[in-house]
Amino acid sequence: MSLDEDARWLEWVTKQFESIAGDDKEIDLDEFKTALKVKESFFAERFFALFDSDGSGSISLDELLKALNLLIHGSETDKLRFLFQVYDVDVHHCNYSIFRLDLQSETIKHICIVGSGSIDPDELRTVLKSCLRESAISLPEEKLDDLTLALFESADKDNSGSITFEELKAELENFPEVMENLTISAANWLKPPDLEQNRRQTPRYLTRAYWHNNSRKLLFLCAYTCLNILLFIVAMLKNASGGVWFMVAKGCGQCLNLNCTFIMVLMLRRCITWLRATWVVRVLPLDQSILLHQIVGYAILIFTIAHTTAHVMNFAHLSERDGTYKLWEYLLTTRPGIGWVNGTASVTGVVLQVIISLMVVCSSTFVRRSGHFEVFYWSHLLYIWVWILLVVHCANFWKWFVVPGVVFLVEKLVGIAASRMGGLYIIEVNLLPSKVTHLVIKRPPFFHFKPGDYVYINIPVIAKYEWHPFTISSAPEQQDTLWLHVRSMGQWTNRLFEYFKQSENQVVSTKRLTASLRDRRHQRRAQLSAKLSDNHRYCNIKCYVDGPFGTPTRQIFASEHAVLIGAGIGITPFASILQSIMYRYRMRKQNCPNCNYSWCETIKDNEMKLRKVDFIWINRDQKSFEWFVSLLTKLEMDQADEEPEGRFLEMHMYMTSALSKNDMKAIGLQMALDLLAKKEKRDSITGLRTRTQPGRPEWGKVFQKVAEEKKGKVHVFYCGSPALAKLIKAQCEHFGFNFYKENF
Repeated sequence: MSLDEDARWLEWVTKQFESIAGDDKEIDLDEFKTALKVKESFFAERFFALFDSDGSGSISLDELLKALNLLIHGSETDKLRFLFQVYDVDVHHCNYSIFRLDLQSETIKHICIVGSGSIDPDELRTVLKSCLRESAISLPEEKLDDLTLALFESADKDNSGSITFEELKAELENFPEVMENLTISAANWLKPPDLEQNRRQTPRYLTRAYWHNNSRKLLFLCAYTCLNILLFIVAMLKNASGGVWFMVAKGCGQCLNLNCTFIMVLMLRRCITWLRATWVVRVLPLDQSILLHQIVGYAILIFTIAHTTAHVMNFAHLSERDGTYKLWEYLLTTRPGIGWVNGTASVTGVVLQVIISLMVVCSSTFVRRSGHFEVFYWSHLLYIWVWILLVVHCANFWKWFVVPGVVFLVEKLVGIAASRMGGLYIIEVNLLPSKVTHLVIKRPPFFHFKPGDYVYINIPVIAKYEWHPFTISSAPEQQDTLWLHVRSMGQWTNRLFEYFKQSENQVVSTKRLTASLRDRRHQRRAQLSAKLSDNHRYCNIKCYVDGPFGTPTRQIFASEHAVLIGAGIGITPFASILQSIMYRYRMRKQNCPNCNYSWCETIKDNEMKLRKVDFIWINRDQKSFEWFVSLLTKLEMDQADEEPEGRFLEMHMYMTSALSKNDMKAIGLQMALDLLAKKEKRDSITGLRTRTQPGRPEWGKVFQKVAEEKKGKVHVFYCGSPALAKLIKAQCEHFGFNFYKENF
């Protein structure tokens, strides 16, 4: 660090220390554990012992600063020595006062030698077990033994039965990414804020890359804004004789005619899905229809507030000037006779203002993402009353509404007819880890969809009138069934999961005690009829499906190099896409008649131009991988043979709860996992051939590698949390990649 950074770091550490230490100006072991933010006390005790140089049982500010300074500015050998002494622990007599940091000579050495100066297998196993807990990884005891032996046998070069410091150092040199970025977490836990984040940067909205990658959306918004301004000005000029407030009210009213119609056009899902297959997709931002719908919704709220305020000010002026009617009569009665339907313009206007405000509030992110989707769903149905009241409120609104309204009505009728035509049944249910419900639905004979499409589903036994959108997770090539994977995140999805979690005994008991033979036959169509296991059941439950509807992922087969990024349950659209990609990949695969060699033809066609696919899945914990692993295993088996130009599909798994490779608390574990994965050709966490990476992806490095492969134009497809979407989109703009976010 520079002198300025050193000064800032010193100030930061001092403030943090004072806030933790309290009145006694010392940090004890419990305070140290809390500050270090470790789950396992093992590491806190080991670090504390090395920091407590005088053996007083507490750490002073002077001890802390000297220790951190040594570990930050010390040599690579000093840091490795620290790591070694953490690992060199007497299994039976581990105590926080075992080791000391000699601050006078600025070296780490034994003061009270309880450790042996070498690491035996039992010591290593103890450390690795703590590493697993710290990283929230659960493995059987046998697997822990395998990990310990893999690392121990690799590091014990002389087969002496113990690992010396020199042997550990030599072993670490085989992992250059660890040696290069070695960060002792004990020296990093009180670091100052990242200086790079504090430096002023050009806002991404003003960069050339942003304008290039968002040209369609920006041009469309520009045209939309200009049209609103034009309508506002024309309406004001036509009503110039009525005064300023009357002019403003009329200008806003004309803009509301446009926006209250246009917001409906943006939700014509079938029309938008059809347009995706035409040249229009290259001109209009169809992939941004949800975002534009939200923008127009906020515009409507602003225009209604301005429209209402202007009318109130105008009515106040009229009541003072004429005195015929009071202000409240203008606003809440039909006496003044304002409006083309029995003077109801003011009353309907007040009602409209309340309804529109309520709809916007209930559509907010904090409502939809807080498990109260039903609030958003039912409040949004008020749009029917908004249109009825607008027709009554404004004499000219029907002229704007009639054509889009007819199209909207036809879409709705087609959707109702399509969803009710023929009986659809959920025939199989799997309850998967992380409270994911896997629904297997009998596929209608004429149901055609593209990979990544979504449907609206209604299950009367869960909620009779509610429809919820979910991505189809099966491939179009799968003819007999339709898959949906539903994560329990709200009231409806939780009810769905709990419904299928009913015990078999309850179902059987109900049948025995209360149902006749005829009732039993009826119940077979509405309740569980067979159960393969606690989490896997056959059933025959009525449901309705409306769709399919297209998404931005329809562009994937027109890409040359596709990067698919899913966060958590955001993997569902890529389940369908990956299966479809690998189906087409198998169709291209060729086998030599004279040997076992196989390869895939890299021929571009109208069906699929893909030359390379990178699939990135980010999960919080180990359990979240379990429900999708079987499919990924099949995809890996399809690519068992190496291709001349490298793998067509590359998988990248990340587990955010696991500590990164350059964190001292995880170095040994990650080395052991790497060694065992090479030995068994299988990852210990997921069971896949692909090694699960700890922590979060470094997007700059990930996209830099993608750019260097030069497999053609890169398209990045993302489904997951909005916060991560912003980060990935910014990186895509930097590298010039096209970015598509799943929205429905």
